[in-house]
Amino acid sequence: MRTKQFKSESKKLMDMMINSIYTHKEIFLRELISNASDALDKLYFKSLTDDNVGIAPDEFEIRIEIDKENRILRVIDNGCGMTEEELDKNLGTIAKSGSFNFKQENGKTDDVDIIGQFGVGFYSAFMVSDDVTVESRAYGSNEAFRWNSKGADGYTVSACDKQTVGTVVTLKIKPNTDDENYDEFLDQYRISALVKKYSDYIRHPIKMEFTTKEPVETKEGEKPEYRDVTELRTLNSMIPIWKKPKNEITSEEYNNFYKEKFYDYNDPIRVIHYKTEGSATYNALLYIPKQPAFDYYTKEFEKGLQLYSKGVLIMDKCADLLPDYFSFVKGLVDSEDLSLNISRETLQHDGQLKLIAKTIEKKIKGELEKMLKDDREAYEEFFKSFGIQLKFGVYNDYGMHKDTLKDLLIFRSSDQKKLITLKEYVDAMKESQENIYYASGETYEKIEMLPQTDAVKDKGYDILLLTENVDEFALMMLGEYDGKKFVNICDDKLQLDSEEEKKTLESENENSKEMLNFMKESIGEDIASVRFTNKLKKHPVCLTSEGGISLEMEKTLNSMPGAADNKVKAKLVLEINAQHDIAQKLKTLYEQDKDTLSKYAKLLYGEACIISGAGVSDPIEHSNLVCELMTKQ
Repeated sequence: MRTKQFKSESKKLMDMMINSIYTHKEIFLRELISNASDALDKLYFKSLTDDNVGIAPDEFEIRIEIDKENRILRVIDNGCGMTEEELDKNLGTIAKSGSFNFKQENGKTDDVDIIGQFGVGFYSAFMVSDDVTVESRAYGSNEAFRWNSKGADGYTVSACDKQTVGTVVTLKIKPNTDDENYDEFLDQYRISALVKKYSDYIRHPIKMEFTTKEPVETKEGEKPEYRDVTELRTLNSMIPIWKKPKNEITSEEYNNFYKEKFYDYNDPIRVIHYKTEGSATYNALLYIPKQPAFDYYTKEFEKGLQLYSKGVLIMDKCADLLPDYFSFVKGLVDSEDLSLNISRETLQHDGQLKLIAKTIEKKIKGELEKMLKDDREAYEEFFKSFGIQLKFGVYNDYGMHKDTLKDLLIFRSSDQKKLITLKEYVDAMKESQENIYYASGETYEKIEMLPQTDAVKDKGYDILLLTENVDEFALMMLGEYDGKKFVNICDDKLQLDSEEEKKTLESENENSKEMLNFMKESIGEDIASVRFTNKLKKHPVCLTSEGGISLEMEKTLNSMPGAADNKVKAKLVLEINAQHDIAQKLKTLYEQDKDTLSKYAKLLYGEACIISGAGVSDPIEHSNLVCELMTKQ
């Protein structure tokens, strides 16, 4: 037996390997299985040119053994094995990768898929074990050797008796502590779950014996007895569905994989499966869900795609692969080309990742456009679940993504009584129409009852009905579509009059300036101004807004967390129908009874608030005014 020190800068580096590089202790099993898979692939590669290997490809396997009583976990392979020199070189030098050297020497080949590259994965075993033994016999050698280490102080190498080619890694699992439950790594179901999670698509079978209890037949009245039954099970699927040709996969297989992998009881509404080669080589299997996850619209939701590297799970949720507005998409990406960090848990942010993300974004957008065109019913069902996310995408990041998303938006049409795209609205516009008109409110029915709608409809113009909080913000960020500006029918700048009508109205407002100012002062600071308008047809009054904040936007902004101390106020205008009988009544009161006019002003403002959906701030005062003016002679 020879005792040696590690050939690295050493104790400090080993401590970093064990305690700092890996986020989750369970990663150790993924690393040991990946090393075993590499050993099998190397021997398979050798068998392509060497007829003496003596083992068929279907005999390659990885075994996991658990000895719970003695706290032992073993990972066994019948791969290429290691010589004494290789044990010393590969395990005695931290960050020395035999797999990386193999790839350097043999180049990339489609026949073998070597996973390891950094040479640190093996040392993750020390996160869960304080005594690690490796027994290995190299292909072509009659000798076997044992490598053993209890940590950073060093290791021993000695001859051992091993009859077959391959490697056995034996871990003495640490005892439990107040903070860590190491017993989980001795539980057969927990180990099986970790294999399924991280190594399900290793190309070689990973096998483990399961011991279960089977009842033994007893006489009536006797205490039930059980016996142990041992069964050898293959834990991994081996062939990932996304690497199969699409024409060999049924819809049922796609759907079952989705429901099992992403914990949804519904079939997805769309499946996107593709492979790219060239500047970015990867497989992608993406799903558009039918309904949002239960926590989708909460701050606890985490977006992201599963990220695999050569079939090994690297990240369960890689957020960088999805833009926020497509965060509802579930699925995975498997790439050979990503630059991983030393622990293979996270990515080094490089152009390769951005290139993949950009392609994914285009694929998702293309699928949604296709659904919108070819299956409108399915798209409307999708939009009911996730349309709000697309609208947020238009508004967020200062409108950076509005051109990407604008043709995916659909809104309710007042004229057509159905959901339409912005393009469909513009295509149906009258030749004389210059703007796209919209209105916001709690429901379609309440919006349709707004006083301003009559004038817009009278011109033959359609109105987009907006009922979600984000709608108006999204259209405000868009600004225009196909050269047509968005105009809120409740904006004071809504202009439907002819030039002659404009001049007549301007004259009316100028002649009544003093009266209108008096009414404004009577109402108080809640209102910015009072004016006559021609846009109301049969209705007496309405509220409009000046500036960029509408009444609906005020409601939305003030309902947000933290808004109580810094409330937003829309700049409101009380507009009075110049052709309504109420206009003449107001003029008469201004000449004869200003006190009553002041009460009328407050009453009309309250009525306008009720019509707009804002409600009156003082319902008792409003009720008293109604009663007083009703009984006044």
